[in-house]
Amino acid sequence: MSAPPIDKFNNRRDAGQQLASRLNSYGDCSDAIVLALPRGGVPVGYEIAIALHIPLDVCLVRKLGVPTQPELAMGAIAPGNICLLNHVLIQKLRISRAAIATVQKQEKAELARRQQAYRLPNVPMPTLAGKTVILVDDGIATGSTFRAAIATVERHSPRQIIAAIPVASPSACQELSALVDRVECLIEPPDLMAIGRWYKDFSQTSDDEVRSLLQSACEQGS
Repeated sequence: MSAPPIDKFNNRRDAGQQLASRLNSYGDCSDAIVLALPRGGVPVGYEIAIALHIPLDVCLVRKLGVPTQPELAMGAIAPGNICLLNHVLIQKLRISRAAIATVQKQEKAELARRQQAYRLPNVPMPTLAGKTVILVDDGIATGSTFRAAIATVERHSPRQIIAAIPVASPSACQELSALVDRVECLIEPPDLMAIGRWYKDFSQTSDDEVRSLLQSACEQGS
């Protein structure tokens, strides 16, 4: 008997618990790791990492929002000078190079701040070469940020990349399937509209919560 359809997640941690049940085959794998996109992806990734008994870390990446509509992504950046731009959208909205450069500068500064804020003392950057990387976020709208995360991980020569997201549009999942080895998505609504619509509680994840979850996962894995 198939499971009933999911209407909404209670919160990000509930979404992570449900995703973890789809990823049991990676439980206790010594060569697997969960990389979550901060901030909202971390509570989701935490539940997956705890359930599967594998490490949790963050994959730092920043959306480049349209200057007049910050929630609308015109691209994304990640460490290592990775920059993905939606040239069709940029041309359609007639966004200038100067405006793009201004947003890039702001988001590079935020990347640096988060690198400093989220790296735990005495915990080195994880080695990804030859590993199964489960890349997690709380949902995918345009996919720019997640694609930048994939590009970041690929530079480290993982054995495979698994995209694990609670909610994304069917088109986003199809695009991802061409970029990663496996896509695990719980809800694929054709009328996605906004990620928060699919959560009963979609309150913002704080820096303190990110640090606390990373610390807790580290302690439970030690």
